[in-house]
Amino acid sequence: MKTKLVIGNKNYSSWSLRAWLLLRESGIDFEEQRIALDTPATKRALTEVSEAGRVPVLFHDGMTVWDSMAIAETVAELWPDKNLWPADRDARAHARAISAEMHAGFAVLRAEMPMNCRAMGRKIPLPDELGAEIDRIISIWTDCRHQYGDKGEWLFGDFSIADAMFAPVVLRFRTYGINLPESACVYPRRLLQSEAMQEWLLAAESETEVIDHEEIGK
Repeated sequence: MKTKLVIGNKNYSSWSLRAWLLLRESGIDFEEQRIALDTPATKRALTEVSEAGRVPVLFHDGMTVWDSMAIAETVAELWPDKNLWPADRDARAHARAISAEMHAGFAVLRAEMPMNCRAMGRKIPLPDELGAEIDRIISIWTDCRHQYGDKGEWLFGDFSIADAMFAPVVLRFRTYGINLPESACVYPRRLLQSEAMQEWLLAAESETEVIDHEEIGK
């Protein structure tokens, strides 16, 4: 069975982006199935592909994996030649830690700055709680640049799972006009230059669905 990834709307689905970018940027061949979110048919369509009722979902060789972090770990195991975690033990532990932090944390940012690829120029208030989470992300990116910048422009030099996990945040900062210090700009620039990322953004622009509750900051 060919590898298949089920995703949601490219304009809105940040978790879908993480899994999709990981596969595409790594050069892994896969079939893509898109389910439009927040429609009368969405719930049934999602439960047909996974009992969890959420995207993304990965299918491979009779195996079904849901949750973007579980998908990332599974992909790393299935394609070890792609080196999706850093080879160095300490760097690998660092990459896993910030990926897990992104996966489990930043609840205020998710609520106040939903991913919306088409929403350029949106402005929202930046209360202290949101500002603290933005500062934490800037600190993570700056620290990675300081430690691994001599190896390349991704967070750990070469592309890794950590880059896929933080990709939706780059798009959030881009659309909501968050100013970054130069020390935290290298990874976002590299991501946006990626052919895979440009492919995703082009597809997001062409989508016609509008999810009202994701249109914050009009």
